[in-house]
Amino acid sequence: MREKPRRSLRRLLATAIPALALGLAGLVAAPAHAAPAATHTTRTAQNAKALTSPERQTFHSTGKAGQKVPTTHLCATAAPGHASCFAQRRTDIKQRLASAVAAAAPSGLSPANLHSAYNLPSTGGSGLTVAVVDAYNDPNAESDLATYRSTYGLSSCTKANGCFKQVSQTGSTTSLPTNDTGWAGEEALDLDMVSAVCPNCNIILVEANSANDTDLGIAENEAVSLGAKFVSNSWGGSESSSQTSEDTSYFKHPGVAITVSAGDSAYGAEYPATSQYVTAVGGTALSTSSNSRGWSESVWHTSSTEGTGSGCSAYDPKPSWQTDSGCSKRMEADVSAVADPATGVAVYDTYGGSGWAVYGGTSASAPIIAGVYALAGTPGSSDYPAKYPYSHTSNLYDVTSGNNGSCSTAYFCTAGTGYDGPTGWGTPNGTTAFTSGSTSGNTVTVTNPGSQSTTTGGSVSLQISASDSAGATLTYSASGLPTGLSISSSSGLISGTASTAGTYQVTVTAKDSTGASGSTSFTWTVGSSGGTCTSSQLLGNPGFESGSTTWTASSGVITNSSSESAHAGSYYAWLDGYGSSHTDTLSQSVTVPSGCKATFTFYLHIDTAETGSTAYDKLTVSAGSTTLATYSNVNAASGYAQKSLDLSSYAGSTVTLKFSGVEDSSLQTSFVLDDTAVTTS
Repeated sequence: MREKPRRSLRRLLATAIPALALGLAGLVAAPAHAAPAATHTTRTAQNAKALTSPERQTFHSTGKAGQKVPTTHLCATAAPGHASCFAQRRTDIKQRLASAVAAAAPSGLSPANLHSAYNLPSTGGSGLTVAVVDAYNDPNAESDLATYRSTYGLSSCTKANGCFKQVSQTGSTTSLPTNDTGWAGEEALDLDMVSAVCPNCNIILVEANSANDTDLGIAENEAVSLGAKFVSNSWGGSESSSQTSEDTSYFKHPGVAITVSAGDSAYGAEYPATSQYVTAVGGTALSTSSNSRGWSESVWHTSSTEGTGSGCSAYDPKPSWQTDSGCSKRMEADVSAVADPATGVAVYDTYGGSGWAVYGGTSASAPIIAGVYALAGTPGSSDYPAKYPYSHTSNLYDVTSGNNGSCSTAYFCTAGTGYDGPTGWGTPNGTTAFTSGSTSGNTVTVTNPGSQSTTTGGSVSLQISASDSAGATLTYSASGLPTGLSISSSSGLISGTASTAGTYQVTVTAKDSTGASGSTSFTWTVGSSGGTCTSSQLLGNPGFESGSTTWTASSGVITNSSSESAHAGSYYAWLDGYGSSHTDTLSQSVTVPSGCKATFTFYLHIDTAETGSTAYDKLTVSAGSTTLATYSNVNAASGYAQKSLDLSSYAGSTVTLKFSGVEDSSLQTSFVLDDTAVTTS
């Protein structure tokens, strides 16, 4: 066979830079095409699929909670009478244009991650409008938003299809404010987060002429006059004695959910977050966890000058719905969401930034909560929706760890059970806490049945028990059930015949008509019925010594080149390693006998020229449409390491095992495989 060309381990500057320049020129020169209007039904179905598809659930971690990461604050500290935007962009993670990211997913939390973390519905928001109020103009707002949404599979949201509108503080669509690179990054963050949480919503971007309080206030009023029932504000400044008059002039809009960032300077009150008419949104660090929720949160705080804001207002009166006893005036915050740049969100910005980046700050949490309000539905016409979470505290995830500084009254700056300043009553657990109501909200409790076991061919009948605090009717759903079993949506009875041996992680959820839900998780082991499985190795040509026999591979993947080394023998499979945008695949179909447990093993060696903790180049291992494992340049190490993946759930079926290596535009990563096997027992 012909030996594949030796792959360069150096960055291919001679070819990458001209190619990128041509790509940018193409982006500038490409004519704009008006997107056809999509029906709400079509949009809703597309967005629901994007938010629930397994391939979009991967969390591309960029740091640990509370980790001090380098950022740039997009706006300068505000002078009196002015506001500063609170967006922060990571500077330790390389910004990349969409054309350079190729098939690799951007770093940072995705829409699907946010929906998972906050238990949000994949539908809702159709026909409703969320406004984003910021200062100055972002000339790339619409095109950057289009890239963000298309990357994550969300429906188009443009001026042409009526989903997006960009106006000045007077409502003009043609006479917009002057451009500003700092505020443009803020606007990109805000638009992306509203889209992530409520992709079916329409969006209005209202741009104030400047960052002074009066212009921003006029823009606030314009957003409401244009019909928005949800308005996000990711900016603020120091409190002043004039703020109560600004309350009346700009923020007193009954029937409108107005969210405001709590600030990024750690403990200390900021305005307009302390307005009595708005929802003050604090910030958390959000991390994956092995708990039943799958996520955990703590107060965002990285230094004495960086973290979520909170505190007791010096001027604004306490609204009737706020009952904490330590602060006689308005207390900040009410609720919270992710803000820590170390656990930040993915954002696309090409005017203030250079493409995909990871952002943080309470500038992220305010538009997230605005989107959650929109998912919950139109507020009561005479309500100030900031009061809603106080009536549904059991429908929030209580954040109980961390602080944002030192203070004389503990809960002003330290998280604890129940209400606290940095995180309010907590973070969204569905949308119930953001709907109107005068009770404490329904609570759904699902009883854990404990670990279950059965054998293949065994008949199953397991009744799940659940209760609703208001006695409401419940509907049931389950994920991860053993093959052959299903749950009755009306009764919660799990029944059927288990057909495939394996260990399953099952989660059962019960939900009432108000949106309140509860869930429980347990392990279900399905064993072989005995005596039916013969131990064997199922893959053909497992060590590649017969070249491409039985394997389907990209050109040059199976090789005996001396540039890399085999684990054993002479041949191995080498995916990627070109230092340019490239995808290699390697696959083989295998039939796993019924009643067998099966294990997929292989030896993997990864070397790379990439540096840092960002996954630029990825190797995905899949069985059919299911991702079994993902490796990246971050996992590079000397020598081979054996990997082991369970295929027992595929007993009795034929499945295609596939390796897919995706490399970005620069700096090589080589994924080298050898000595594969699928063994049964």
